[in-house]
Amino acid sequence: MTQIGLMIEGQWGLTWERWRRLLRAAEDYGYQCVFRSDHYTIGPPDQESLETFISLTYAATQTQRIEFGTLVAPTTFRHPAMTARMAAGIDDLSGGRMVLGLGTGWHEREHTQFGVPFHDMKTRFEMLEDALELTTRLYKSDEPIDWVGKHYWLKEAILLPRPHRPGGPSILIGGNGMKKTLPLVAKYADEWNAVHRGVEEVKERNILLDELLKQNGRKPADVKRSLMIEVVYGETDEELEAKRARINPDDHRNRLIGTGSAIVDYISQYVEAGVERVMLMWAEQDDIGGLEKMARDVLPHFHT
Repeated sequence: MTQIGLMIEGQWGLTWERWRRLLRAAEDYGYQCVFRSDHYTIGPPDQESLETFISLTYAATQTQRIEFGTLVAPTTFRHPAMTARMAAGIDDLSGGRMVLGLGTGWHEREHTQFGVPFHDMKTRFEMLEDALELTTRLYKSDEPIDWVGKHYWLKEAILLPRPHRPGGPSILIGGNGMKKTLPLVAKYADEWNAVHRGVEEVKERNILLDELLKQNGRKPADVKRSLMIEVVYGETDEELEAKRARINPDDHRNRLIGTGSAIVDYISQYVEAGVERVMLMWAEQDDIGGLEKMARDVLPHFHT
């Protein structure tokens, strides 16, 4: 079964009331998951946002079925031991429904605004690899750990209480890079998330990831393949054209644009390319009716 869920950009005006409605819609209408970005802002202009891990703690207590997680949490924002600890606690609270997505961070302005150092790309990838190693060790070791990385270290460290789920929360790595990101996926991740990529690009990276996994002594089935991509859905052609007209003509990202049948066809092409889960980025956070209609038109083709 292909899993179809939602992705919410938390820095695009997300409030507690909107978050409550979106979570309820996902549960009620049959979406498999709700992921959200981890940003202070992507302005200007700056908009309302919710702190990511606090909002996911709320999700753990207010939902019973859906998976949820970060897509993705920059390692620049928090010490990775704290991130690992928070994610494990949320996973336990939710009964094993938390996915910890990690990345390097990319938006310099929000770092500058809030006094967070924004290092060069090489350093940020070193920090990400340290975070993945540290997190994996804390989740898997029942004994205290001594370990030294390039930017972080552990000394007689043990995560207590031990995560309820063996091995801790699932670890997701998001990104499209073939030279740095995919090798990290092959070594550490339970899930790889492609971001705004076309079908052929996803297929190419899936083939490479299979080879990298074999080189790491892992099987292709060890890593779930997912895609985050914006959806512009209209119940009718007229509604769709009105939404299409609001897209910034200078924004050339890949999008799934169509009525229900077209969205089903687009997703099916990605499924043939190896995608097992699709997080549909839903920009209109107040359009709960649209989520219900899209669920009716799309989900029965993929969910049993």
